[in-house]
Amino acid sequence: MGTFTISKKENGLIKFEFNSRKGKTLLTSQSYRSKEECEKDIALLKEKIEVVSFLKFKTPAGKFFFKMIYNGHIHGISRKFTTELLLLKGLEEIRNNFTESETLDFSQDIFFD
Repeated sequence: MGTFTISKKENGLIKFEFNSRKGKTLLTSQSYRSKEECEKDIALLKEKIEVVSFLKFKTPAGKFFFKMIYNGHIHGISRKFTTELLLLKGLEEIRNNFTESETLDFSQDIFFD
C-alpha cells in the first residue's frame, strides 16, 4: 500500500505526493489553496482511478515521466525515471495501490517548545 502525503509548500499552498510502498515519491500534485481542496481531489482521483489517463513523456536529457489527467485537467506529474521500465513500474504501483492508500497530513505548522 502506498501513501498520500499532504504538505504545505513554501508559498503557503497545499500539495500531495503519492509515495510507493517503499517510500519513493511517484507523483506530485498540482497546488491547492486549502487542505480541503486537496483532500477532495485525492478522493476524486481514488474514485476515478480506472478512467484516469496517464500521458508519458521523455525529457531532452532522456528521463521519463508521466502526467496524471482526469477530465482534461492535469492532477499531478510524476518524478523523473531513468528508464521506461521504471516508469511503467511506477504506473503499475499507482494503478494497484492508489485506492487503498492512506493519507498522512503534514500541512499544519507545528512548533514544539
